[in-house]
Amino acid sequence: MTSTSDAPAVEAGEAIPEPDPALLGARDQARAALAEVTAPETIGGDEGHEVNEARVLTLFFECRLPGYPGWRWAATVARVDEDAPITVLEVELLPGAGAVVAPEWVPWSVRLSQYREAQAKQAAEEAVAAEEAAAELADEDEVDPEDDLLENDFSDFDDEIDGVDIDDDDDDDDDDTADDDVDEDGFADIDEHDLNDDDDDDLLEEDGESSEEE
Repeated sequence: MTSTSDAPAVEAGEAIPEPDPALLGARDQARAALAEVTAPETIGGDEGHEVNEARVLTLFFECRLPGYPGWRWAATVARVDEDAPITVLEVELLPGAGAVVAPEWVPWSVRLSQYREAQAKQAAEEAVAAEEAAAELADEDEVDPEDDLLENDFSDFDDEIDGVDIDDDDDDDDDDTADDDVDEDGFADIDEHDLNDDDDDDLLEEDGESSEEE
């Protein structure tokens, strides 16, 4: 299985060389190199290869890291000639066709323009809402005072609640208060200070009469 990438390993118009069988069989060596940068359990099954040059290719493995669906581990292996040992050039984690990647970078000038546009739109919406609220208040000002609970002083209501006359009830309370001032023998309660005032008045009168006699 030969896979391709966005940036072709060979120049356009050149024939893709046949993969080196020895490099294709170097998956154990590639896994060992990947295990130096990630836990072995995060390296999944084989996911093909990509030919870079005549004696250079990249071996792909499934990535089992949480949060990296669709990504692949990659190990690039090479050898100088048929008698040279195989060398691992690099290992890395690359996004696959269905990988979840970050969105494309947006220049600051574009983001600032979008922000200002959103702010202007929000300000326009708030202005419309304020105008609608003012119109509602204006409509409320035109309500007939008799229909407006805040303006109605309820002067036209009867003084009877549930069949009871409020004024009569106040008069009964005054009568009850007067009755409370009379004890069981029919005598009205007399304040002690009132008695003392009467005694003082009697003494003053006696003193006045004595002075006249002298």
